[in-house]
Amino acid sequence: MTNAVAPVLPDRPTSRWLILDGQGRVLLLHFVFSQGALAGTAFWATPGGGCEPGETYEDAARRELLEETGLVVADPGPQVAQVRVSFRLPDGRMADVDQRFFLLRTEAFDLSSAGWTEEERDVLVAHRWWSVADIRASTETIWPAELADILDGL
Repeated sequence: MTNAVAPVLPDRPTSRWLILDGQGRVLLLHFVFSQGALAGTAFWATPGGGCEPGETYEDAARRELLEETGLVVADPGPQVAQVRVSFRLPDGRMADVDQRFFLLRTEAFDLSSAGWTEEERDVLVAHRWWSVADIRASTETIWPAELADILDGL
C-alpha cells in the first residue's frame, strides 16, 4: 500500500490594490475569459498581479498600478491586508496565491489601458467603482471573497 502525497502547489506572490475614491468606493476590474483554461469564467477583482522573479511586493505593486491604471506612486505604503487562496491561473495551473494588498486613496478617475498586456486586453472588459454595500449585495463573483470585510476594516 502506498501513501498518496498531495502535490504542493507553486507559490504565486501577488500584489493587489485597494483604490478608494473620495466616496469610499473601491475600483474593481471586470475580467471575462472566453478561451483557454478559464473559458466561461467572469469575475471582478482589484487591480494587481503576480510578482516577477526577484521583485518585492512593493515593486510589483508600483508596476501593476502603472500597467493596469496608468497611475504612478513612488511609495505604495504599508501592506494593509493579506489573503491566501488557491486558484487556477489563466494558463491552467493551480497555484497557492499569497495576495498582499496596498491602499491608495484618490479621486475617481478613468483608468488608462496603455500599459495593458495582450492578455489583459483580451480579458479586461470593464471597470467600476463599487461601494461596500454594492459588493455585499452583488450576486457576481468578486475577488477576494473577503473584500467587503477588508474594506470595512480600513
